[in-house]
Amino acid sequence: MSVRIRAAVAWEAGAKLSIEEFDLDDPRDDEILVRVEATGVCHTDESSRLGLLPVVYPIILGHEGSGTVEAAGKDVTRVKAGDKVLFTPDYCGTCEQCVLGYTPYCEQAVPVTFTGTRPDGSPRAHAAGGRPVRASFFGQSSFATHSLVTERNIVPVPRDAPLHYLAGFTCGVQTGAGVMLNAIGVAPHQTVAVFGTGAVGLAAVMAAHASGAREIVAVDRVRHRLDLALELGATQAVDTTGQELADVTAQVVRAAGKGGADAILDTTGNPQVILAAVNSAAKHGTISVITSSGKDVTIPPGALLVTGRTLRGTMGGHINPTVFIPRLLDLHAQGRFPVDRLVKNYPFAEVNTAIADSLSGATIKPVLTF
Repeated sequence: MSVRIRAAVAWEAGAKLSIEEFDLDDPRDDEILVRVEATGVCHTDESSRLGLLPVVYPIILGHEGSGTVEAAGKDVTRVKAGDKVLFTPDYCGTCEQCVLGYTPYCEQAVPVTFTGTRPDGSPRAHAAGGRPVRASFFGQSSFATHSLVTERNIVPVPRDAPLHYLAGFTCGVQTGAGVMLNAIGVAPHQTVAVFGTGAVGLAAVMAAHASGAREIVAVDRVRHRLDLALELGATQAVDTTGQELADVTAQVVRAAGKGGADAILDTTGNPQVILAAVNSAAKHGTISVITSSGKDVTIPPGALLVTGRTLRGTMGGHINPTVFIPRLLDLHAQGRFPVDRLVKNYPFAEVNTAIADSLSGATIKPVLTF
């Protein structure tokens, strides 16, 4: 048996997403069928569409979904029909990293995240004529009216939860917030700098503000993003337009005080910006990178050695989403993590426009609604 769905498919690398009808399998014993109500748009979707990540075509993209449970297999115990859920990136659940709770570092991350099939290699969807279509991108493929997920990659939320903006919580937002609250663990007396104030960077700003950081310096070249960062908790903004990175570094150090910032997030992946971030850190400061341009970063050993600085990588916020997302939802309910300020909604039919607006910076966090 199957469910007829509409979904945005990438037939080949570089092709525009095409909304078409497909047959999605009924849920297996460990699967959950969810009617999607909203799904966030992330740069990873575009990188996958372009073939820059190890996806296999044809594939239905989307990895920040949310919706209402319509059916659940007999082995599912956490949710039932009618429950509201957010989707998170899937993981194998059995490797050492997953058992330790570090699910973003799952040793099977590439096959689980990008191949778009079940662990046994079977597809979840088919096109006309029975052609297999990969419908398990990040374990969800949520650019669709319905998705199949598992208990591993859902977070139940109240039935009145505003999914039209909470859908943006579960990839970029959890990454930025997780760096500040989990990977680095910013304390109230510390100072923070965030290089790049898109959705990830602004989530980091909000999280640093919620943690009580003393100074929060936002760094970007897009003025409206910097203005929003100041509204969301940044204490100072550095506009990099027309500036040399050495001058940017000097401004960040002055703004942070005490010789630089204690906690720094780079969201750009640009090697020169990463070097500027390292040079902006205080003694014993921690700099986290969360993405890569694919180019090498050259850091003089002395920039770390004589200062005690730490340069680290952070995947997915360094969190277990089933534990961390409820923490963010609680902060949001308290008014301390206003993620709705980042979101602009688009109808599902405008998926390609939403992606383009995300890439251009016109919209900080697009969320598609159904």
